[in-house]
Amino acid sequence: MSTARESAPAAGTAPTSTATASTAPAGTAPTTTAGATAEAAARAENRKPVILAVDDDPQVLRAVRRDLRSAYGDRYRVLGASSAADALKILDSLDERGHDPALFLVDQRMPDVTGVEFLLEAVSRFPDARRVLLTAYAETDAAITAINRVRLDYYLLKPWDPPHERLFPVLDDLLSDWLATYRPAYDGIIVAGHLVSPGTHAVRDFFTRNGQPFRFLNVERDPEALTVIAAAQPDAALPLVRFPDGSVLSAPTDTQLARRLGLATTASRPHYECVIVGAGPAGLAAGVYSASEGLSTLMLDSRAPGGQAGTSSLIENYLGFPSGLSGGDLTRRATIQASRFGAEILHPVEVTSLTRDDPAKILTLADGTEISAETVLLATGVSYNRLDAPGADRFEGAGLYYGAATTESSACISQHVFIVGGANSAGQAAVHFAKYAARVTILVRAASLDDSMSRYLIDEIERTPNIEVRVRTTVVSLHGEDHLERLTLHNSETGEDTEIAARFMFTFIGARPHTGWLAGVVERDEYGFVLTGSDLISNGGELPAEWSLERAPYPLETSVPGVFAAGDVRAHSVKRVASGVGEGAMAVSLIHRYRSMG
Repeated sequence: MSTARESAPAAGTAPTSTATASTAPAGTAPTTTAGATAEAAARAENRKPVILAVDDDPQVLRAVRRDLRSAYGDRYRVLGASSAADALKILDSLDERGHDPALFLVDQRMPDVTGVEFLLEAVSRFPDARRVLLTAYAETDAAITAINRVRLDYYLLKPWDPPHERLFPVLDDLLSDWLATYRPAYDGIIVAGHLVSPGTHAVRDFFTRNGQPFRFLNVERDPEALTVIAAAQPDAALPLVRFPDGSVLSAPTDTQLARRLGLATTASRPHYECVIVGAGPAGLAAGVYSASEGLSTLMLDSRAPGGQAGTSSLIENYLGFPSGLSGGDLTRRATIQASRFGAEILHPVEVTSLTRDDPAKILTLADGTEISAETVLLATGVSYNRLDAPGADRFEGAGLYYGAATTESSACISQHVFIVGGANSAGQAAVHFAKYAARVTILVRAASLDDSMSRYLIDEIERTPNIEVRVRTTVVSLHGEDHLERLTLHNSETGEDTEIAARFMFTFIGARPHTGWLAGVVERDEYGFVLTGSDLISNGGELPAEWSLERAPYPLETSVPGVFAAGDVRAHSVKRVASGVGEGAMAVSLIHRYRSMG
């Protein structure tokens, strides 16, 4: 009895057999086992994503291909071209065969066209491929031009020896980013549901935030959705989620999805030296530093790592990333980094209360589990305020979304998208959705964007032809049947109300902290933000009544000794990703001081 597994041949190809020559069909050449193995290896090689190197210097091209193959040849097909014309022919061939280039490594100074000019053509065909420019000496103008015109990912100088220090770390990061969004021929999770529905949005958002690839089928348009529905129970509610093993979940909760994906939701021990509540930029930074410095570290998040920043389509003013990086990329890198140092990350896990059992602190989870901690860092971040307008509650998740909700990008193709708000997050969302929507309208209560948005974003909005800004405008009401269909807008300057067709609206209006569960334990301001450090000391120099130590609270320390706060949840914090990361790192230093000195 053979243990070999037979699989159906791909469409348009002859089946590969391990039979002997005597059993081969008449008129055909027999395929030997060795031949089949070679053919299978060739097919596997052709299915690999492609790294394309382009350089007119034969010696340099040989060297770069040698280095690339030594490091990436087991996972990628490394191709080379000695001119832009030859490289474009390779792209034509890849396009015809449905193959995907992962990275372009291109020399800037070539006789026929420059590297930037080639990349302009290449990325118009393969916009997701990563781009690296190669040059013999520093050309700042060329780098800036490339960043602005083709969103260059990196600028590399020749020579790159030693490659394990100057080449491979750069390419490792870029290829990791590319793989995170790469979608090869699909045989994974399928979500079937209505295009615009709260339940469908919740499932798609959960998968997206957790970096889990999936394919969405619109039950109103995709015939394949009927297959998923047929596999479910007759009375199953939408959305349906089908897993690769054929099992189906009907209208699943986050907890059910987490359990099915095997996400960790149970702590491995009862007590930790540092527990971090919230895994946005501040919490992730603290997790990296806490675990790397040897503290037993547990991170808890009620949804998924990344927080509000994790949904950002592109953060362009973060230090060290001149072409910007998405919130998803930042989250993924930081999560891997924290895990590598030994931090435990549990999600979705909701913390419902904090109690003192000095010197320990007890965190109670939604399932009743209690976790003891020597120190606690509150990094729960904020959520956007709810829109105060008739119809807002009714259409949440069905046309009205809070935050970027990049899971809805594909649904917005050729639509008119409305963005409410005038801060950076609103500007980033507008630029992102402008790539998909026919038109994007930013609704701003103020007279302009100048006082609330960074200049680089204002400039980019002004350069984008399908974005318009309507100032002194607020949303009065929302209308529709099963989903959002119309908005009533009010212009405070003219006093006029206007009704306009709308199917998608994303709001970014102010923020509210996740601190209700801390009431009566940790002091907060009138808006719910956590007070820390000198903000806890009254004008007369008095400390909070619940403060049990003779010393004053450390910076970032709350009214409970050993409990700290960092990031957006902290009163008077700077609401920026970089400052959140800085506060998360700073909090760990203060935690060390608390543990050593009390």
